[in-house]
Amino acid sequence: MAQERADAARNRSKILAAAAEIVATAGMKGLAMADVAAASGVGIGTLYRRFGDRSGLAYALIDEKEREFQQAFLTGPPPLGPGAPEIERLRAFLHALTDRTFAQLDLLLMAETAGEFTRFGGAYEAYHQHLVMLIAQIRPEADAGFLADALLAPLTANLVVHRGRTASAVKAGLDALLMGLR
Repeated sequence: MAQERADAARNRSKILAAAAEIVATAGMKGLAMADVAAASGVGIGTLYRRFGDRSGLAYALIDEKEREFQQAFLTGPPPLGPGAPEIERLRAFLHALTDRTFAQLDLLLMAETAGEFTRFGGAYEAYHQHLVMLIAQIRPEADAGFLADALLAPLTANLVVHRGRTASAVKAGLDALLMGLR
């Protein structure tokens, strides 16, 4: 992969910061390419060449946070990262994923509903594999794959929106489910 030019990296950073600010204040519905271009100080052509359209820009916002999150649970400090007991890591992971879900709820809702199996792409598989590993260490006799899906289900963006739950309510519910693994 070719390394990104310094000016292109700066533009990308400015664009993503402007887009994140717009989504934070106006939601996904308020994300207009012209507004992002104006707020970031780049030309609209640059924006379209770089991201294609609104959904490409939204996916770039998700991707940036996703990379940070995966780095944290794969190599970060405990309890989210390695070094803590498995049940503590599992709880820390689910709580951090809840925070991540609520932080980008509009974007994740758009991304997860873009196609029939879109939710079950790369990030979901990484989460699932991580949970399977932890659950198998906690309860070797359990169907770790099923339990991983069951623990991830409450964090589906459209279910979070549909039920209107708060992040603290989701965390409390996940904690109750985790009691069955102890």
